[in-house]
Amino acid sequence: MNLEKSMAVDKIEVLESGIVQIRTCTSILEDGRQISGTYRRHVVVPGDDFSNEDKRVQAICTVVHTPEVIEAYKAAIAAQGV
Repeated sequence: MNLEKSMAVDKIEVLESGIVQIRTCTSILEDGRQISGTYRRHVVVPGDDFSNEDKRVQAICTVVHTPEVIEAYKAAIAAQGV
């Protein structure tokens, strides 16, 4: 019996506001077959540092998080009083 733990970003979504949602799957494998799995989600909002994210998330954020998107996001948050 060979047990292995695997973590992978398995879903990346971009919202209209520029927020990038990331889902990471942690799998426990026994002899190559998944016997358990959990998911964790987090977001990267325009203006956040995304340098420690998965390479694919970094590439998406580089394209999506333009100065205009960052400013629009900040303005929307300020308008909400958050």
